[in-house]
Amino acid sequence: MLNVLIVEDDKDLASSVIDHLEIDGVTCDYASNGVEGYSLIDRNNYQVIVMDINMQEMDGLTLCQKIRARGNDTPVLMLTARNTLSNKVEGFSAGADDYLVKPFEVEELLLRLHALSGRRSGQASLLKTGSLSLNLNNRTGTINNEPIKLTPTTFKLLETLLRASPNPVPQSELVQRIWGDDIPDSNKLRVHIHKLRNALREKNAEHLLKTAPGFGFYIAC
Repeated sequence: MLNVLIVEDDKDLASSVIDHLEIDGVTCDYASNGVEGYSLIDRNNYQVIVMDINMQEMDGLTLCQKIRARGNDTPVLMLTARNTLSNKVEGFSAGADDYLVKPFEVEELLLRLHALSGRRSGQASLLKTGSLSLNLNNRTGTINNEPIKLTPTTFKLLETLLRASPNPVPQSELVQRIWGDDIPDSNKLRVHIHKLRNALREKNAEHLLKTAPGFGFYIAC
């Protein structure tokens, strides 16, 4: 069952959309403006966030930027009457993953929600698990605000693990994400896992990197 947040200041439209979505098995929370939406996002986990752009108190672009800056990688669908290319560029630049122009068919919205719910957004600039943070803009990592020594490869490795956290990532997927089609020998991944573990150990945080025997690795508090 999908769990979705609708942030929309047109209460009649929101009510109609929610009624249709819930008939199709989608669980919906509702916020009438960006401030309320931000508070709900801070307290709950959603599979997709649907937000209008033109709202009082906090508009959708600002809301999207704020949650991305905090490392929230929930997929965001912008729902708006703004239909020019520049409007869409502005929405995607703010951190949106999809864009649906009003008026729209609820059936199309439902299809897009299902498509978005199966992945995490790549728009977040900060990834966090507990005291561990990874800044994707300046390519740095910290634990309790103290820098971690990361090579380009261990940074990519940690990024991949954090995007999936707390779920384990198969060894084959880690290899693909880091080296692409240039498949290394079987020991290379373990060498870099060892380097990452040592970097975490220096900050007394080795426990964050865990092994899923016979499968892969994961990051969890």
